Amino acid sequence: MNNINDCLNIEDFRIAARRRAHRMVFDYIDGGADDEKTLARNCDAFDDVELRYKVLSSFANPDTSTTILGEEIDVPFILSPSAGNRLFHTDGERGPVKAAEKVGTVYSLSSLSSLSIEEIASLTSGPKWFQLYIWKDRTLVKEMLDRASAAGYTALILTVDLPITGNRERDPRNGFTIPPKIGLKQIWHGLQAPFWCLDYVTKPAIRYANLSNDTPAVSLNDFVAEQLNPSFSWDDAQWLLSEWNGPAILKGVVRADDAKRAENVGFNAISISNHGGRQLDTSPAPFSCLPAIRDAVSDKTELIVDGGIRRGTDVLKALAMGANAVSFARPYLYGLAAGGEKGAIAAVEMLANAVKHDMVLLGVKSIKDIDSSFIKQKGSF
Repeated sequence: MNNINDCLNIEDFRIAARRRAHRMVFDYIDGGADDEKTLARNCDAFDDVELRYKVLSSFANPDTSTTILGEEIDVPFILSPSAGNRLFHTDGERGPVKAAEKVGTVYSLSSLSSLSIEEIASLTSGPKWFQLYIWKDRTLVKEMLDRASAAGYTALILTVDLPITGNRERDPRNGFTIPPKIGLKQIWHGLQAPFWCLDYVTKPAIRYANLSNDTPAVSLNDFVAEQLNPSFSWDDAQWLLSEWNGPAILKGVVRADDAKRAENVGFNAISISNHGGRQLDTSPAPFSCLPAIRDAVSDKTELIVDGGIRRGTDVLKALAMGANAVSFARPYLYGLAAGGEKGAIAAVEMLANAVKHDMVLLGVKSIKDIDSSFIKQKGSF
């Protein structure tokens, strides 16, 4: 699978990405922590629920639009933040931000992006949110918040499931760093990825665009230990909300009691997420956590399920279970790594089309009509 035009599903984009990208790059996108049990479970959890479709509904052109945090979007999903996209393809974050604009949804920019806050803002007229990690330097935190607000980012995503880096064993095996630090192993693997290597040697150096130009190439473990604050608390989260003074999402929650506390602190939405299976292995799949969290928080707190989304049916199951929307990164990253901006757009459009197609088969006219009556646990009657 070399041509993105031949891709029929997200797995096809994954195969195409593996063939084009450097091994350390593909494994960084594709891998998880420890034995990668949570990574697999994120996708497999959707198999535990079946869809109970209606017949003779006569809805040939369903309405896939919805609203999330006051943003009117054309599809019931948003694009999750992901770091260092120029490592995957020279188009970098331009690919997914254009993909989000094409389908009419929110793009979420990582604070560890390879294109700057301001450059991304100039590339799109669509809605955009800004993701923040917990930096030790509060001056840097405030500076990033001010820059994001000035550039028109309308909501803040606070990622809290990365106090330290998960044990991602693929990365040290490949000598992975951001920016890349090239040695003999990387050269050998690079010979098997000539198009990626051509981009790498002929394009500007890859770096964290929102940080200092002299940020060194180090392992992710070393970078997180040096730069991020594992002692960040709920009190600190309240301080951050006061500095932002706008809609905010807490990302990385799997417990109902944490979700309720986040609501009480003042977060407007919860992103149910385990960091794509890249942190604590054997943690639960976000989809399986959704019912308990939906019951724990009020209807005013919106829920976003992040993790394991590969098909339109996954999106519909999450909505039926009580999510307001879903989000994902790997699907568009596979597209980006396989074919740059064009590949990212193709992957995201594929999921947008799948949602509409599957809504016809489900027998619903609009997103608001999807409820728990359309799902059942596998094996139940």
